[in-house]
Amino acid sequence: MHAFHLAFPIRDIASTRAFYVDLLGATQGRSADRWIDFDFWGHQISAHVTEPASVVTRNEVDGKRVPVRHFGVILPWGEFWKLAHRLEKAGITFIIAPYIRFEGEAGEQATMFFLDPSENALEFKSFQDPTQVFARESGRTTAETAAS
Repeated sequence: MHAFHLAFPIRDIASTRAFYVDLLGATQGRSADRWIDFDFWGHQISAHVTEPASVVTRNEVDGKRVPVRHFGVILPWGEFWKLAHRLEKAGITFIIAPYIRFEGEAGEQATMFFLDPSENALEFKSFQDPTQVFARESGRTTAETAAS
């Protein structure tokens, strides 16, 4: 597996640590006065204290206003729904509440969007069939299309 690294702006360390560790279940890595790293489902994310980010740009996807700049993780189906329930119980306001896209089609997936305390948009998703992560409308994956 190849892990990714992502750096992103935050307002403060304390609320960021509470959100990513206590609510999402990430593990804290190194930190200093103005940055903190997390193990985010096997990936390294680095939160840096800075000025607030610019206005969030959104695009229409499935009739919903999706934040263009966002990050997250693809979780196993059951883990996705456990996280969704934990977020609901914690009173998180969803940008896009958990729902199913492409129901009964190739690439069927659950997705949800919400903000961290610094207003960074996160998307978590899950696929009924994990082999369909890169499915196209025809139901074939990008690799299958390239091989034919």
